[in-house]
Amino acid sequence: MEELLSTKEQAILLDIARTAIVSHVRHSEVCVVPREERRLNIKRGCFVTIKQDGNLRGCIGNFQSEIPLFKEVSQMAVASSSNDPRFYPMKEEDLDNFSLQISVLSPLVKIATPDDIEVGKHGIYMEKSHYRGVLLPQVATENRWDRTTFLSQTCLKAGLPPEAWQDGDTDIYIFSAQIFGEEH
Repeated sequence: MEELLSTKEQAILLDIARTAIVSHVRHSEVCVVPREERRLNIKRGCFVTIKQDGNLRGCIGNFQSEIPLFKEVSQMAVASSSNDPRFYPMKEEDLDNFSLQISVLSPLVKIATPDDIEVGKHGIYMEKSHYRGVLLPQVATENRWDRTTFLSQTCLKAGLPPEAWQDGDTDIYIFSAQIFGEEH
């Protein structure tokens, strides 16, 4: 990561994400107030993760963005709350009990060998044919996975056999993230 977001900037992005979700669920619209902070206007990919009772409730993001980070966070928050195919769209009753985590991403870097992956530091993005899968850095840490398990789980997320990461035609990319969230 080039420049880390300050605690204040993190709080602003968390507030933007929460406000976007609540506004979308209650009113089917989102209005994002422009931000002056320079780092909130960089064009950077991000993921917004929603949890309820400690369990995943939605997670959607982009690796790259053509819009300022504060707008990207708003859009990914709404997408996580309403478009994650693993969950039904959030409803009014879901607004009483959810927490947010935002992962602001570095650019993807293609690696030559899986030995370049540092568990706890890197996330993995994998491509093979038309299959794609991603796991954020914190997923390996939260599940106490080693590198091989992390790679296998990324394959499974992509819809591939767990050993597909070893195939010569599988492209593996790494990225890092500044991860911050609400404590609930």
